[in-house]
Parts: sequence; C-alpha cells; structure tokens
Amino acid sequence: MQAKVNQLKLNTADEIEKNKYYCAFSYLFVRPLFKAKLFEYFDYDIKRAFEVNSNDLKNIAEYYDISIPSNLLKKIDELDLDKCYNEAFLDDEVKILTYEDVNYPKYLKEIPDFPLSLYYKGSLDELDFNYALAVVGSRNASMQAKIALDKILSGFEGTNVIIVSGLAYGIDTQAHLSALKNNLKTIAVVGCGLDIIYPSSNKKLFYDIVNGNGAVLSEYPLKTRPMAQNFPQRNRIVTGLAKGTLVGEARLKSGAMISANLTLEYNRELMCIPGNITNPNTQGIYHLIKTGAAIVVEAQDILDQMSWEIKKSDKKDIISGLDSLQRKILESISLDPKTFDEIMDDINDDVSLTMAALTQMELTGIIKQSANKYYKCI
Repeated sequence: MQAKVNQLKLNTADEIEKNKYYCAFSYLFVRPLFKAKLFEYFDYDIKRAFEVNSNDLKNIAEYYDISIPSNLLKKIDELDLDKCYNEAFLDDEVKILTYEDVNYPKYLKEIPDFPLSLYYKGSLDELDFNYALAVVGSRNASMQAKIALDKILSGFEGTNVIIVSGLAYGIDTQAHLSALKNNLKTIAVVGCGLDIIYPSSNKKLFYDIVNGNGAVLSEYPLKTRPMAQNFPQRNRIVTGLAKGTLVGEARLKSGAMISANLTLEYNRELMCIPGNITNPNTQGIYHLIKTGAAIVVEAQDILDQMSWEIKKSDKKDIISGLDSLQRKILESISLDPKTFDEIMDDINDDVSLTMAALTQMELTGIIKQSANKYYKCI
C-alpha cells in the first residue's frame, strides 16, 4: 500500500519523488558525516548523491580525505525507493523534515555531520530555533540537580524559548517536564524509530510533547531499535539544533560530556549548573567550568550568555477575558490533553455551547486541537 501523500509537508509529485531519496538514505546505516559529505559533494542534490558511482567515491575520498564505507554501492543498490518511502510512513502521524525544507533549523545545517532529514511527530510550526536551548545531563541526576534545573527554566515561563533534550532518564526528562509546566515548547530527539518509546516510562511525556507542545524528532526510520551507538549520534542533533547547551550534572566520562564537547566544537555557548562538589556527577561540571563554561544559577544568566531578548506571552491577559464555560474547559484540560467527549464528561454542559467555546478558544490561541483530536492548552 502506497504511503499517504499527506504525510509530507509538500505533496507535489516532484516533492514526493525527492523525499523517496531522503527516506532511502535514512535506511542507509553508514556514518552521518559521510552521508553529509556525499550530499555536499553533489551540491545538496539528493538524487545525484543517491546515484553515486565508483569514480565519484574515489574523488570524494580524496577531496574530503575521508574513508568510504565498505560495500557502500552494494548497500545503496539494495535500497528500494518505494519500499523505503512506504515503510517510513506506516505510522500516519510521522512526517519528514528534509535539508531542503524552509523549516530545517539553520543551526543544524552548520554542523559538519548534519542529518539529511529528520522524521518527526508533533508540530514544528511557529518554532523559532534562534531561541533553542539544549539541556543535557546525567541519567542518574540528583534531586538537587532536578530542582535547580526546574527553578532555572521557570524563569522562561510563557516565552518563545524552546527546550531541546533527548527524552532520556534524569536531566533530559526534567528538562521536558519543566518546559511543559512553564508553557514552553520542547523538542525531544530520540535514538530510535518514532514507533518505539524509549525509555518506556516516558510514554506519557512523549505524547504530551507530541500533542501540542512541540515535537519528537529522529533521524532513524520506524522499527529502528534504541541501540547504544545511536545515542552519541543523537547527541549531535540535540546540541546542533541549539545556539547553546546547558549541562545539568555530568560525570567526567559520560554522554553529557560528549554533548558538551560537541557544543564547543560547534562554537556554541556552553553553560553549566553548579552542584554539590562531593557528588561524582558534578566532576564533569566543574571540569567544564574550569575550562571556560559559563555558570548558570538563574534564567537571566542564560539570557545574558546567549544575548537573548525573549518575548513574554500575553496568555494571562487573554485568560482574564474568558467566560465561565471557557474557564471550565481550560480547567478540564490544564493537566492532560483530552478529547471532546472527555471534556464533556468533565464539565457536563451544553454540547453546542461547548463546541462554540472550544472554537473561540482555538481562535484566541489559548488551546489547540492536535491531529488525533485531543485538545491541549498552549
């Protein structure tokens, strides 16, 4: 069965054909740096890159002083464009963002091993990645670190700051939760296919993000398992999306330190939250601070470091003008997204009046209805 055309942002025949090549490349499991250089060598023409020959590979190896993955031409030849495209969109909620898309984040284009494309669930609309902050840290984060991070991110409440993290245990999870609590958009970058939620304990968080609060991104196609080698590659996207990275807790040898070093390689702002010096998870933090990372104890420190002037939401002014029915609706969906039927069960009011109130609240920008019919506070 052919993949549905509406999975793609642009649905002309040419765009669909082009996206078949992007999908096929996502099934080509070779180093991201090589794929980026191959794409670059052919002037960012995805079709020409896919049709590479042995002479081209010889020239690419010499031009970039880069090794060619073994059996590359055989691997490419075994990729069926239509099959890859169809399998990539077996889940109706999956969309694709390609390098050529106008919404492809500019900072991500600047890293040497940029992803050619990203699959995502949720929405990237109205996100200004100029105000994206990556947050990384220990999976075994202390309660002290989580509280400190929550306090810092609360200083951005209701602004256009975007919190980018990796949906992992610990600091990542706290970053996303704090973003949601403070009415901030958040992006989760995962190291597996979007049909797999890892860790499984973050299932609710996954859907809270997807249903109106941002997006979950992956460079991997559906059915890709969360293998160990995927996560360092995932880290480059987390840090690559943002102008700066905030490190919660980090041991000297950890994924968070890899992300911190990537931030420096990308010439981005690196910031750290200081912590208890007796905690092994702060060893990496103080090493980074000694070598020049900025210290962050409040949101203003990040604003100063990033030279940001952020916009506050006028949500409170809008809420003050709601009528009693609209306030009941807002209270019903304030914690979790709900369907129309679930809202009706909560408020027990007139159906037509409730439908009219929901429509008005959507137009006003207080709530949003996602593709799967859930209403969520914005």
